[in-house]
Amino acid sequence: MAYQAGGRRPAPRPVPETCATQSYLADYATLLESLPYPSLVVDRHWNVVMANNAFGTLFRGMRPHPTAMPGDNFLRFVLFHPDAGEVLGEHEPGWCLPMLAHLRTALESGGHDHELQAIRRDIAQDPLMEAAYRQGLPHWIRAVGEAATRLDGAVRLLLHPDPRRGPVECRIVEETPQTLRDLGHRRLTMVLREPRRAVAQVRRSRRHRGTGTHLTVVSAPED
Repeated sequence: MAYQAGGRRPAPRPVPETCATQSYLADYATLLESLPYPSLVVDRHWNVVMANNAFGTLFRGMRPHPTAMPGDNFLRFVLFHPDAGEVLGEHEPGWCLPMLAHLRTALESGGHDHELQAIRRDIAQDPLMEAAYRQGLPHWIRAVGEAATRLDGAVRLLLHPDPRRGPVECRIVEETPQTLRDLGHRRLTMVLREPRRAVAQVRRSRRHRGTGTHLTVVSAPED
């Protein structure tokens, strides 16, 4: 059965109207579960529609959070969960800034979307996140190029909780069949690659639990 993390969802998810669509999604969840790699289906707001047990295993150590659990809304998790960097290696450049870029693009194309606007308001309440969104993000895109904001094909670092894997690179593959696309959904799979221990250990950088999100793309406020 598809994994769903605990925590309160920020908004209810739409239920497909037809029995045929419900049946398709049930069968698709079975297919998803057969994959050995973490895989999830999200809607246009990044609410997680379904995810497999490999995804649940990857994020099993996350502490409860009222709005930013990985199995609820993946965008909120990346941006707001204090433990996100415990699993998402190189959290700021590899995950946070690309997701901020996706949010900005989505707001520019559909700015009246209430759920995305709610995420935008939460960003505005955090001075560092707001500075990253307004000043840091454009600067970062100019420095690395628009290609760095794409998810499909991107290679990202994961700090897998399984000690047999540890720090490991994954390639994000987006593969969405037409039925899911018609529902406004997309599927993302994190294809784990062979560990490159020497490189991974150098690149590994964990934050201490309990520390808040700190984006180094902008300077920390002085005391």
